[in-house]
Amino acid sequence: MYKSEFDKYLRDKKYFSTYMFYGQSTFMIEQYSWIISKIIAKEDDIIKIYFDEYNFKYILNCLQQSSLFASSNVVYLRVDKKIPKKELDLLVEATNKNSSSTLIIACYGDDATFKSMESSLSHKTNSCFVRFFPLKDNEAISYLNNEAKRIGLEYEISAMSHLYFMHKGDLTLCVNDLSKLKVLDEKISSKSVDNYCFGLGAVNFDDFLVNLLSFKDVNSDLDLLLEEGMDSVFIVNQITQFVHQLFMISAYARNFGAPKAIDILGFNPPKDVWETKSRLAININPKKYLKLFEFLLNLELDLKSSKISNTSLFLQANIRKFTALFR
Repeated sequence: MYKSEFDKYLRDKKYFSTYMFYGQSTFMIEQYSWIISKIIAKEDDIIKIYFDEYNFKYILNCLQQSSLFASSNVVYLRVDKKIPKKELDLLVEATNKNSSSTLIIACYGDDATFKSMESSLSHKTNSCFVRFFPLKDNEAISYLNNEAKRIGLEYEISAMSHLYFMHKGDLTLCVNDLSKLKVLDEKISSKSVDNYCFGLGAVNFDDFLVNLLSFKDVNSDLDLLLEEGMDSVFIVNQITQFVHQLFMISAYARNFGAPKAIDILGFNPPKDVWETKSRLAININPKKYLKLFEFLLNLELDLKSSKISNTSLFLQANIRKFTALFR
């Protein structure tokens, strides 16, 4: 099932004997595994088994026996390899036979590795699987807003989006910083985030995107991003997403007048960020957007499907071509 369906079960307080969380969002896998384990048992009563510690017979024995010290017997298992079907079926069966036992499986890695494990989990065995996808920017910022409210943080509405983009969408870093900001005796603003939190890397990625779409020379910044280990396909995806946002702003402005962030993006970014994006979007000729999209999609396809010996050099060459073509 997907996150939205599982959230409904959580709200209705419908719990299962076995849970499997997997997909493309490590943060959500960790969060939901933590949420479920905390609902069922105290942290000291949870048996945690991580990756190479996996031992089928030991886990099966834990699930078959009731805890001597707690009302619930919870095994929290992190894996990066597929659990053999016969073993998984027996583990699920054990949680069904022993009503005090719960198994939580957090899967890290490629979706395809774990998708076949779905067949072992169903409502018939009081078990479930939840597949997570990367959160959209507005969903991630909404999550941060809810988390800030949950811990009692007083903040300005733009602060969460500022924190999110500072960390390039890394929710783990964002949530960690919320705890740091909570100790401050002040209402958290974008300026507070700048003063007390530290973004990833030497290059501000938002500035890189703005400069690129202003068709300036970004070679040195691109070199630094690649040196920091940023993936070439990820960079192209982020550029494409940025162009899409600019196109949406441009289309909105030409049809309805002054662009409104909440209508277009679903959230309000910091004022200076929004003004920069709006100005940039309107300055690009509408007919140019199609050519920008075609270039970027073809570049992504080449990076994914062609046998390129050095993707970093290939990307650098194409970014220079991008700047020259559309300047």
